[in-house]
Amino acid sequence: ATVITNLLSAIPYIGTNLVEWIWGGFSVDKATLTRFFAFHFILPFIIAALAMVHLLFLHETGSNNPTGIPSDADK
Repeated sequence: ATVITNLLSAIPYIGTNLVEWIWGGFSVDKATLTRFFAFHFILPFIIAALAMVHLLFLHETGSNNPTGIPSDADK
């Protein structure tokens, strides 16, 4: 729960509202738990999908040195 809350609260502008919506305010009832378990299940798939999109589109130029570290540092 803490990890999901921290990830969502880090989103600019809407993070706080998302956290309050997921937790359903200050009461914990069936709707709040259902939302929490749904997000807890789906969030890893969303992160994996975003990682795949990142690999497919950001690295499509084929850069073999994405960090920019010089390969001839010992010369």
